[in-house]
Amino acid sequence: MLYDLVVIGTGPGGYVCAIRAAQLGMKVAVVEKRKTHGGTCLNVGCIPSKALLHASEMFDEARHGFAALGIKATAELDLPTMMKHRADTVTSNVTGIDFLMKKNKITPIHGTGRILSPAQVEVTAADGAVQVIDTKAIVIATGSDVARLPGIEIDERQVVSSTGALELDAVPARLIVVGAGVIGLELGSVWRRLGSKVTVVEYLDRILPGMDTEVAKAFQRILEKQGFAFKLGTKVTGIEKTGAGLTATVEPAAGGAAETIEADVVLVAIGRVPFTAGLGLDEVGVAKDPRGRVVIDDHFRTNVPGIYAIGDVVRGPMLAHKAEDEGVALAEMLAGQAGHVNYDVIPGVVYTMPEVATVGKSEDDLKAAGIAYRVGKFPFTANGRAKANRQTDGFVKILADAATDRVLGVHILGAGAGEMIHEAAVLMEFGGSAEDLARTCHAHPTMSEAVKEAAMAVDKRAIHM
Repeated sequence: MLYDLVVIGTGPGGYVCAIRAAQLGMKVAVVEKRKTHGGTCLNVGCIPSKALLHASEMFDEARHGFAALGIKATAELDLPTMMKHRADTVTSNVTGIDFLMKKNKITPIHGTGRILSPAQVEVTAADGAVQVIDTKAIVIATGSDVARLPGIEIDERQVVSSTGALELDAVPARLIVVGAGVIGLELGSVWRRLGSKVTVVEYLDRILPGMDTEVAKAFQRILEKQGFAFKLGTKVTGIEKTGAGLTATVEPAAGGAAETIEADVVLVAIGRVPFTAGLGLDEVGVAKDPRGRVVIDDHFRTNVPGIYAIGDVVRGPMLAHKAEDEGVALAEMLAGQAGHVNYDVIPGVVYTMPEVATVGKSEDDLKAAGIAYRVGKFPFTANGRAKANRQTDGFVKILADAATDRVLGVHILGAGAGEMIHEAAVLMEFGGSAEDLARTCHAHPTMSEAVKEAAMAVDKRAIHM
């Protein structure tokens, strides 16, 4: 059977690409090495981590926040049930992808895919059976894998990646998180709320590399008040298993005396790397860059005609929603339409409490590019709904072009930031100005009023500050 399109990998990029292509009339097959669809995101990433983040936040609120609201309650952790909630959430989501495959008449093929040519994909099933699929086009959507520390073995029991950190069967008394990026801070938050003493070790001198510096510094202060300990500008040089647990050896990144930190579990969360192993890319001549990413042009084409790539395996932020947009755009391009992804308006969110959400340029970006800009900020301490909810940590920060007033970046640190960021994304997608946002009526009382006030503050006319 000849397919119009074969997609290798059914994470957010792959399955969305397959569905959109099927909607546009193509005969589509997908190749997935897992037993379930959804990739890292649905199985061991975005979805299960959010299930635990929500559950642990509720637990933490019951223990520390209810009393001030006049609610007397005693919270007791039932970790097995919390983990069942995580597993049930995953099952519900991956089952939904199965339904969508059937609804759109997509052929699912389980096994490990290997590209033989631009017209053929070989699939090896778990039992060793091999089949070859003929196709007019191939999409590489194989995602990414955890980055590893040289010389440190991840056993997913004591030394864990994000995957193992989602499946611990007991709360570690002492948790070391290596890496102060999004994944490390989110999973560190889960276990801190459940009772762990969390120490974050970061090679750089700041948390959340790449995000707005002012936001990152303010967020670090909030996390420290919550109980996080940070060792910045520090590298882990070794982890030794002892009878009592683990001993991590760390030293200043710039050089200096080493010290040791005791832990029960170490989470290695230093980032992710493109996953291309076993795909046969070298054999068919698909080019990769020095970071191991598949090289593509503006139409997602590799250097080999008929082979395309999207998502974590190519350039750009490793975000599920970026992969989804690329999947839709590519499917539309293959159907002769004008697919498009605006890489300047891709939101990013840290799902802690409070959340951090960002879209567009940071102050650091604008300074480096020499772009003149104005800043409008508004704190949640001055927002009525935030006061009523006892969620006054953080602020909204809007960056607008000094000459045109066009919004270039928005950064929100606060409860619900991940939901609030999208009005900024829509505004920026249409090239809106800070005044456009400032003159848009916002319901009162809402946290989102802080976004409007920050837009007004760009022109130094915030009302409630």
